[in-house]
Amino acid sequence: MVSETPAGFLAPQIQAAWHVERLLEGDLRKFCFIGGMALFRWSEPRLTRDVDLTILCPFGDEEETIDWLLTALEPRLSDTREYALRHRVVLLKYGSIDVDISLGAIDFEHRAVARATKHLYAPGIALTTCSAEDLVVFKTFAARGQDWVDVESILKRQGAKLDWRIIESELKPLVELKEQPELLDRLLSLRKQYTL
Repeated sequence: MVSETPAGFLAPQIQAAWHVERLLEGDLRKFCFIGGMALFRWSEPRLTRDVDLTILCPFGDEEETIDWLLTALEPRLSDTREYALRHRVVLLKYGSIDVDISLGAIDFEHRAVARATKHLYAPGIALTTCSAEDLVVFKTFAARGQDWVDVESILKRQGAKLDWRIIESELKPLVELKEQPELLDRLLSLRKQYTL
């Protein structure tokens, strides 16, 4: 458990992430941060107004997990529960910060959570973030414009330290399922540009 270090000097995003970290650890939930907090660790930091994470939630356990989260954090929508049941994403907030919690169930998400490690963001404040490799997979699979900018930033900073066997073995079945194998091709093209 992270110590009770005063957080008044911290950015609101780190305060929100730290609150969520302690909340989930206290309930023995398995999770990892996958968005801006992970980017801060593995790439060039950029300003984000939200906190993104994955919490493991087997198919069929959605209601219990969603209801528990709704007692712990404030919902952002009038129909947050219904939205979460449809999309497996719980849209919450802590203070002024949006907190997006994906309910992870597929094998990749289980492995990403298992590979996650803590990173110290401030004295006494360590957050559980996904690995750099898994962050590349998450970002490539999402494939929005900003996601590709983030991927390039990770490649620039991490370079040859990345384990491409993990990235390719995790991403290939995901892009095939999405029927967009060209996403892997684009990533491998970026790899040549930034890591060789």
